[in-house]
Amino acid sequence: MIPFNKPCIIGPEMEAMKDAMQQNELSGNGPFGDNCTAWLKNKLDCEKAILTPSCTAALEMTALLTEVGVGDEVIMPSYTFVSTANAFALRGASIRFVDVSPETMNINPEKIEEAVTDRTKVIVVVHYAGVSCDMDSIMEIAAVHGLWVIEDAAQGLMSKYKGRSLGTIGHMGTFSFHETKNYTCGEGGALIINDRSLVDRAEILQEKGTDRSQFMKGMVDKYTWRDLGSSYLLSELNAAYLSVQLEHADEINQDRLRSWEQYRKGLQSLADIEKIDIPTIPKDCEHNAHMFYIKTKDDQERSKLILYLKENEVMAVPHYVPLSSSQAGKKFGEFVGEDLYTTTDSERILRLPLYYGIKEEDVEHGIKIIQAYYQA
Repeated sequence: MIPFNKPCIIGPEMEAMKDAMQQNELSGNGPFGDNCTAWLKNKLDCEKAILTPSCTAALEMTALLTEVGVGDEVIMPSYTFVSTANAFALRGASIRFVDVSPETMNINPEKIEEAVTDRTKVIVVVHYAGVSCDMDSIMEIAAVHGLWVIEDAAQGLMSKYKGRSLGTIGHMGTFSFHETKNYTCGEGGALIINDRSLVDRAEILQEKGTDRSQFMKGMVDKYTWRDLGSSYLLSELNAAYLSVQLEHADEINQDRLRSWEQYRKGLQSLADIEKIDIPTIPKDCEHNAHMFYIKTKDDQERSKLILYLKENEVMAVPHYVPLSSSQAGKKFGEFVGEDLYTTTDSERILRLPLYYGIKEEDVEHGIKIIQAYYQA
């Protein structure tokens, strides 16, 4: 069976983890953590990068930093992972889900504008499959209404919009280093801060609401409880593993892009005769080949194709169920406007195997099985 995903392993990760153990510093913000945040800051050209236990934790920090609370509204796509909404629902905010653009499955800026009220405080954009949202339009809307913009770039490290790295365009951005992501340490994340005024407080929130980071820098002689916070630190063992991945980020990126392009070329003929849809990459976007998906005619066809692929040793999987249709989504939020694409297109998406090191012949096998299905 060709798996849908294999966690990325470059090779030297074990040695890096041994080095961390020998240095006797296993908690967060140690030497390997510093290496990772320095890499992120330099590569992305951001104000500050903070490692977190997950992208979920990073999103929770953005909710604290924007001081979202009861009575506030947060606009986001319904087509996203639960963490995007949970971070703000936990603070008591109401979620206003809006429709996506079918070409990219990213939030539709026109629907954001229609959803803004005098209670709106934050817009959360999700860069689906590592392909950027229309950030110029979204930042213009935010400026007009005085709103925070958070980039959920969980899937977007190494992707760009008009030459700018995802995660650095809004006020804050978040990344995931989960095992399903291009660059991983099993579980992990990062908060990217682009507003200098948020940096000091972010460091306090990360350290359980204390000024421990200032204490470690010698700025205070003891640390105390200063603010809300939690344990938003990534351990040195995870950071050591991650540091190897980041050092080889370009290599990983090129490997995935080759496989992605192989899928595109191999399935273009089926898209040309409208048997399937394949991903669209807007001209202003550089993507990172996080995933290659196709869209079938409907849910029934997708189910049949999944079974056919499985019978032929290929594991392909659907993706998100729209949050607005879930029990919690209805409790903590509402869909604003008409759902033209979110639900129908979510039932059509099928993700194909794509990971670092996938064999060219395995990608070709998947292509041929899909072609055979539609020829039959």
